[in-house]
Amino acid sequence: MSTVTEITTEVDFNHQTSHLPPTALLVLYFHTPWAAPCAQMSTVLSTLASSYPVQNPPTISFLSLNAEDLPDISESYDVTAVPFLVLIRDSKTLETVSGSDASKVRDAVERNAGKSGNTGKAGLPPALEATPRKEEQSNGTSGGATKDLSGYAPTSSDPTTAPEMSSEAPAKEELHERLSQLVKAAPVMLFMKGTPSGPQCGFSRQLVSLLRQKEVKYGFFNILADDEVRQGLKEFADWPTFPQLWVGGELVGGLDIVKEELNNDSDFFHDYAATKGKGGPTAPEAQNQTAAASA
Repeated sequence: MSTVTEITTEVDFNHQTSHLPPTALLVLYFHTPWAAPCAQMSTVLSTLASSYPVQNPPTISFLSLNAEDLPDISESYDVTAVPFLVLIRDSKTLETVSGSDASKVRDAVERNAGKSGNTGKAGLPPALEATPRKEEQSNGTSGGATKDLSGYAPTSSDPTTAPEMSSEAPAKEELHERLSQLVKAAPVMLFMKGTPSGPQCGFSRQLVSLLRQKEVKYGFFNILADDEVRQGLKEFADWPTFPQLWVGGELVGGLDIVKEELNNDSDFFHDYAATKGKGGPTAPEAQNQTAAASA
């Protein structure tokens, strides 16, 4: 059966792809370790790959790539969100699938590679079946509907029946107040992994490049330097991933959303261009001061 091969370097990627015959289907799977949907998609793709027999020469190949560790490859396939699949034959992109919808992935692969050897529904593991547990009588034998707990006395090992008081609520309020100020530290604020001069992930690097192309003045915050902000902002924004771009104290979104905004309105950043005298400082050191002042 076929398997999903993890690619860790560009050399490995070039080697794997160059040895495929032009008639073979290449399935590229871009993921990141921090995105929860990728864990599910990895399982789905492994199961789907296992339903195709190994042939010589190969007719299908599944490659898995960390989008952040291999940013150049990710950019070449216009990866802006994960999980993201690209189906290729003879160096031509046939189809792309964004998101964790298993049925869409299966349909795309089977449509371009043909049905797999697994004839089960969706080519995926069968759904689990649940068998109702027999009810118990009050004396512990089957046939009853309830238990008599009137004589039961709780022990020290039992869980508490009411929440314990703590100082978490005030601390959370303080963090949210800090975040509400931080997202307004500049008219355009970028929360990213690393700094503009040294981004630590491919998505952050692409968003910095996009802002520079649009000559946007912005402030930034390196979320890798403050885990409290990193974790708190996920809940505060109701947005689990980074980078995050905020404009006027309002969340725009990640790289893919920003690109969509620009596709819909090329003047989306017009009011924040450097020539307009608005927005955050453009110099990295000044940006650090802006973010730090609100932190």
